Amino acid sequence: MIVEKPGFVTDRILFLGRKESCVYLLKGAEEFALLGGGLAYIIPDIIKQLKNFNIEEKKIKRIIILHSHFDHCGIVSFFKRRWPWVSITASARAKELLNKPEVMESISSLNQILSTEHGLVKQDKDIVAEYDRINIDDVVKEGDILSCDDLSMEVMEVPGHSSCSIAIYVPQEKAIFASDSGGIPFGGKIFTAANSNFDKYQESLQKMALYEIEVYLAEHFGARTGSDGRHFLRKSIDAAIETRNIIEASYTKTKDIKKSTKEITDTVMEWMPEGFMPKEIISMVIGQMVRFIAESK
Repeated sequence: MIVEKPGFVTDRILFLGRKESCVYLLKGAEEFALLGGGLAYIIPDIIKQLKNFNIEEKKIKRIIILHSHFDHCGIVSFFKRRWPWVSITASARAKELLNKPEVMESISSLNQILSTEHGLVKQDKDIVAEYDRINIDDVVKEGDILSCDDLSMEVMEVPGHSSCSIAIYVPQEKAIFASDSGGIPFGGKIFTAANSNFDKYQESLQKMALYEIEVYLAEHFGARTGSDGRHFLRKSIDAAIETRNIIEASYTKTKDIKKSTKEITDTVMEWMPEGFMPKEIISMVIGQMVRFIAESK
């Protein structure tokens, strides 16, 4: 089943935010964790949803950033102010990146632009206040096991989409929180998001696919359960192979990174959901993949 509306995915996993920008509350017996950092404009939605689902906010002890791109840590500063006791958790590479002023300026600027487009600034300027740093309290690495009371969260390093990407596997739920490292689902299609390193992206897909998965949690366009959850990563592996073949064929023909980027971007924009991301950002992602393939030849 494909779950694209906020609500309980399982008894222990609550989807918060919006269809295009998802975060998840993992409910241990007496302690909760928030996985994913979303876009700033979903903050009012999350506040309402926490109230509507009767979530005791004081039980939320951890926020896990699965990678440091602007659309995956936009809510973190606000909720750290709201919940000063929470531990902000990420990889060492994410901490390194988030300590760079130019990275934080980009995160802040892009979140403010999208928040303005969604009318958020008029509602609450505090939500999109500028911030100069996201302080990481707890650095995690491959093989670390985090506790969420009676649930455990196994950390996997899954570079490829970004150099700082991690995924979280919860064995009790047979659930994996992969963010964009598993690809971005659009209905029946999966967008291959191998912007950082295509080789490592494919290796990470194979690595995650070794786990027993019944619930797949994406940070764009919702969750998958049952057969859709079980088979998502296999489909993403196939999508990555197909995408790589398309890029290689295009570059072989054009011998020009810019021309191939435009050609592939135009095709992708035909089936990408309207309003997901500006064409310029999609073009940048595709351009990074084309450049990697071109330089690999």
